[in-house]
Amino acid sequence: MASVRPAGLVLGLGIGGFIDGIVLHQLLGWHHMLSGWYPDDLRLNMIGDGAFHALCLVLVIAGVAMLSRAAPHRLGELFGWMITGWGLFNVVEGLVDHQILGVHHVRPGPHQLGYDIGFLVFGAALIVAGVLIARASAGRS
Repeated sequence: MASVRPAGLVLGLGIGGFIDGIVLHQLLGWHHMLSGWYPDDLRLNMIGDGAFHALCLVLVIAGVAMLSRAAPHRLGELFGWMITGWGLFNVVEGLVDHQILGVHHVRPGPHQLGYDIGFLVFGAALIVAGVLIARASAGRS
């Protein structure tokens, strides 16, 4: 029986990136991909956002291709691994972009560390929930 874990993780990373970009970059306008480095250059920030979304699309396409080779009838397990992938995206992006590189923060300003920590905690919670869902669903198939 093929594992849906790799497909779920790759799909979750791509979808998590899309959610981040759509909600935080576009709908709320809290930051752009490069706003911590180039705060006044909207054109460059839009190019950075576009490159980021292109990478997310590649991840989603790769995840779907991987899924077509795995067991498509195991949707609960796949859903769990997708949630785990979304959480991994949040944790990696939060640590690398927000803390290590300082490319941007979730919401720049006087309380940016609190927003950044909340983003990391939410990512960790998604990882835990996703693994629990995936394991519970795998036990049923």
